[in-house]
Amino acid sequence: MTTIEDKREAALADLATHDGVLVAFSGGVDSSTVAALAHDALGENAVACTAKSETLPAAELEDARRVAEEIGIRHEIVEFSELDSDAFIANDDERCYHCRTMRLGKMLERARELGIETVCDGTNADDPVAGHRPGLRAVEELEVHSPLLTHDFSKDEVREVADQYGLSVADKPSMACLSSRIPTGLAVTEDRLSRIERAEALVHQWGFEQFRVRDHDGLARIEIAPEELEAALDPSFVESIRDPLTDLGFDHVTLDLHGYRTGSVSPAGEDSSVEAGETAVEGTGEPLVEDVFTAEYPRADH
Repeated sequence: MTTIEDKREAALADLATHDGVLVAFSGGVDSSTVAALAHDALGENAVACTAKSETLPAAELEDARRVAEEIGIRHEIVEFSELDSDAFIANDDERCYHCRTMRLGKMLERARELGIETVCDGTNADDPVAGHRPGLRAVEELEVHSPLLTHDFSKDEVREVADQYGLSVADKPSMACLSSRIPTGLAVTEDRLSRIERAEALVHQWGFEQFRVRDHDGLARIEIAPEELEAALDPSFVESIRDPLTDLGFDHVTLDLHGYRTGSVSPAGEDSSVEAGETAVEGTGEPLVEDVFTAEYPRADH
């Protein structure tokens, strides 16, 4: 049986065969672990690169900067806009493919500028079996190297290696890009992305760790992890969050009693993530905009 240490040593040996690598780096646990391995194997010939765009919350960019410092790896930032792509804005079931193609394309450009031939990402062994993940096709088409996948690291094993490196993100909840909060088929716009980011910042102030604010074209559906749901039912939270979210432009503010579920507005469990690594577990398979307003529910008078 291959141990985690065996896998770690194999990944280090693999990375050491390259003259240099650029790691597509979001600051999440997967890409941070790859960055730590790359820095361990290659030292100054390893570079972490974060793509700044409208779908990346500002707080996540700051986290990426902090974690890169923690690792000691050189950190580059490239900028692009998914909103330049009509295909991305349309928000069909290939949204993550369009996003990942653009994002990794910018990484490849920066790698060429730095004289680096290999770009790595944080795809792990759990990702290909995690439901509808069109972004993985972009990884394959662009020939991006995925050391965690190549050496069969599960998500739990990635977290263990991150902990071995002393990374503060070892237990960080998975983070998907802001567009994953918008139901499939509803256009991705800068206004929607902005109000989602501001809404989630308000929820985060209450200390919640795993949550989403889904934007159903005027209706904010707050999902909170089941283990944190009791705190979300506190009247003081309900009263304090309602008006600020209304001020952001939401007509209605709701709390989803099913709790947090990845991919709950996307096809077949897909939740478009900044890095491959957020395991989809319970997607509904359909957008919820129409269901929220038109579904027929049993009533006492029927």
